[in-house]
Amino acid sequence: MAQLGSRLVVPIDPRKKPWEQKLPLHTRWHPSIPPVAEVRVGEVFRVEMMDFSGGGITRDYSADDVKNADLSIVHYLSGPIRVLDTDGIPAKPGDLLAVEICNLGPLPGDEWGYTATFDRENGGGFLTDHFPCATKAIWYFEGIYAYSPHIPGVRFPGLTHPGIIGTAPSLELLNIWNERERDLEENGHKSLKLCEVLHSRPFANLPSTRGCVLGKIKEDNPDWEKIAKEAARTIPGRENGGNCDIKNLSRGSKIYLPVFVEGANISTGDMHFSQGDGEVSFCGAIEMSGFLELKYFSHLKHCILNNIYAAPL
Repeated sequence: MAQLGSRLVVPIDPRKKPWEQKLPLHTRWHPSIPPVAEVRVGEVFRVEMMDFSGGGITRDYSADDVKNADLSIVHYLSGPIRVLDTDGIPAKPGDLLAVEICNLGPLPGDEWGYTATFDRENGGGFLTDHFPCATKAIWYFEGIYAYSPHIPGVRFPGLTHPGIIGTAPSLELLNIWNERERDLEENGHKSLKLCEVLHSRPFANLPSTRGCVLGKIKEDNPDWEKIAKEAARTIPGRENGGNCDIKNLSRGSKIYLPVFVEGANISTGDMHFSQGDGEVSFCGAIEMSGFLELKYFSHLKHCILNNIYAAPL
């Protein structure tokens, strides 16, 4: 008899720290990060996730945790998840995955979120010149609605969505990212700021060992430092999907993701209760822990190799 409902493949306990979770989380993109679960075509599966800070930003009304947030860590992602067809054959580089969002929401017992503006000296945001200090508003959820004691008289329905969903890059693609972003950092970054105040959503974010979490690859692994120095940060969106922050990527949406490594190795995180178009204050969404229930429909073979699709849809 077929299983009813979704199968939980990545559980999260919001009372625990990221390193205490049953399955290891990660904060970088790299083809060497091993998968923590497998799914097959036609299966509905559930992925739970921490908020982007891994619980570092709390429900306390003080904004000190925002002011002093370690932005080298973000984002904590759940996965990678290896994708197989009905015969147990993994998705291949050049394929295109079709994945549908069947359901999503906050984790039971953790129905709250926060909005923040980062301090000018620690990340800043689009309106940093007007709001230079760290601020935070706590929101509580009532079904589809949210309200905040910090913003009296406001209650509105959210459009919940994952900020990040993507596949693992190949080593070749990772090298392209790092070369491209290194060139941008060295030669073009300042000229690409909007009105010279766009401190958020950098076009380039080079690898760093600081704050690097590589899932099953622990720091005592002899290859950890090499991989950490190559692994891509999660803030820029790229060819694998990643940090797309599309508010309409919600229930009923279908996303097509390119495959760059065997098994695809999907990861997701950075759940938002609601957000406008983009995230101009850097932490401009209502950030939350949460879950996704996904259905993997198929992988279209050789789409990238045949130049049909070369980026997420």
